[in-house]
Amino acid sequence: MSWHKISTMRAVSNTSPLSNLATIGRLPLLRSQFSEIWIPTAVRQELDAHPDPAALSAIQTALRESWIRCACPAGSHLLSVLSAHLHRGEAEAIALAAELKADVVLIDEQEGRELATQAGLCVTGVLGILLRAKHNGQIPALQPEIQSLRSKARFFIHPSLEAQVLAAAGE
Repeated sequence: MSWHKISTMRAVSNTSPLSNLATIGRLPLLRSQFSEIWIPTAVRQELDAHPDPAALSAIQTALRESWIRCACPAGSHLLSVLSAHLHRGEAEAIALAAELKADVVLIDEQEGRELATQAGLCVTGVLGILLRAKHNGQIPALQPEIQSLRSKARFFIHPSLEAQVLAAAGE
């Protein structure tokens, strides 16, 4: 993905990228990579129930400091169509991203990524955020972050995707 100036990028996120980054202590990477981060109400409700106290605290702090903001997507035809195929948080995130004309939507789940792309949106996920952080010198290596995602967040990554991401990171 070729992203233009970070300082002017608006992102809308589904639950998993925020949850996973918060779980491994890397939520601040989002603040440094995007000028605006929005979540729909369904995602906010899911995040409010995060089982990890440290991750929940980090998410609540971000919301309180307003560097992650919440908005309710308008009831649209797109939202109706997406709701028939996706989990509520994913459907709302894609609809809100389209409504806000976001530069990127953050989604990890394959079906959500495919439908977001079909809706004309640029998509990345937690691995894309970590890869960008590695390229920007914000983290020293990607492999330990992937291991942390696996052990702390129970994140699944297909071996071929892992190899591809690590190669892109020069690891």
